[in-house]
Amino acid sequence: MADPMKIRANFNNGVTEVKVLMAHPMEGGLRKDSQGKIVPAHFINEVTATHGSKVVLQCLWGQSVSQNPFLAFKFKGGAKGEKVQINWKDNKGDARTDEATIA
Repeated sequence: MADPMKIRANFNNGVTEVKVLMAHPMEGGLRKDSQGKIVPAHFINEVTATHGSKVVLQCLWGQSVSQNPFLAFKFKGGAKGEKVQINWKDNKGDARTDEATIA
């Protein structure tokens, strides 16, 4: 299982801003190791953000996203003390879910 995501969510003037740092190797499958063998692809291919029971962001990614990706987005609504949940899945079937409280 991957390391926890670092998530910050702040509410200001009716808009919630979320910033997420995900720990993941994001290996594209094109690089060779020191012995000349191709390093297998291992990357996040789906990210979903929810607030309450509502999906506020859904992303489909490919292997060209950098290692330890950073994601920032805003959505209308939310309130201080409520939760925002971030979930990712990768091409090897691994998944991670973390949440943050809106400040």
